[in-house]
This record gives sequence, C-alpha cells and structure tokens, in this order.
Amino acid sequence: MEQHFQNSVEQSLYHYKEGLGRFLQKTPELTQAYNAFTEACFKEGALTQREKQLIALGISLATQDEYCTIYHTKGCIDQGCTEEQIFEACGVATAFAGGAAMSQAVTLVQECISELQQQKH
Repeated sequence: MEQHFQNSVEQSLYHYKEGLGRFLQKTPELTQAYNAFTEACFKEGALTQREKQLIALGISLATQDEYCTIYHTKGCIDQGCTEEQIFEACGVATAFAGGAAMSQAVTLVQECISELQQQKH
C-alpha cells in the first residue's frame, strides 16, 4: 500500500515510526525499555514538557540528528512554543555546535514549522 504524505515532515515522521515499529518487532525488550525511559524523561516535573522539548530540540541540532530535530520541532509546536522560543533554542544550540546547528536551524527547523503550521489550517 502506497502512502501519500502532505509534506516532507509528515513523511519523515512516518518513516521514523515505521522503522521504530520494525525495530520493536526484532528487539522488543530493548525497544520497550528505551521507550519507557524516554517517556519518563519527558514527563512534567521540575521542568515543563515545553521546556524539555526546547532542550531536546537544541540537543538534536547540536548532535545533527535530523529525525530528532523534526520530532522535537513538532514537540515544541505541540507544546505551544512560539517560533521565537524555537528560534531562541536554535540560537543556544548554535552557540555550542556552531555552523552545523545553524544550518539545520535555518533550513530543517524552518521547514518543519512551516509545514506543521499549514497542517493546522
């Protein structure tokens, strides 16, 4: 069955989730433990989920992890972050990771915001 996507962000998120599903089938104990750990890390605590998504976006940029950059840009939007907040987080990541983070901030993050906002309308 052929999938049809509204945009590249939707396609990337689908491919990540599809790959995660296959990985889960092959390594259920490992994948379930990782998912439980990640879920615990992103629960509301001393930091809000919004703050945690902004941190995760910055780390994603600094480590040049394209799928996580997409996923956490979406997470920031889902948690109600403004473009200004997202771009400030990108700026902090750029201060640590230099040009690699900046290149993702000025391309991939902006593309994600644009495509995800279009889906809401």
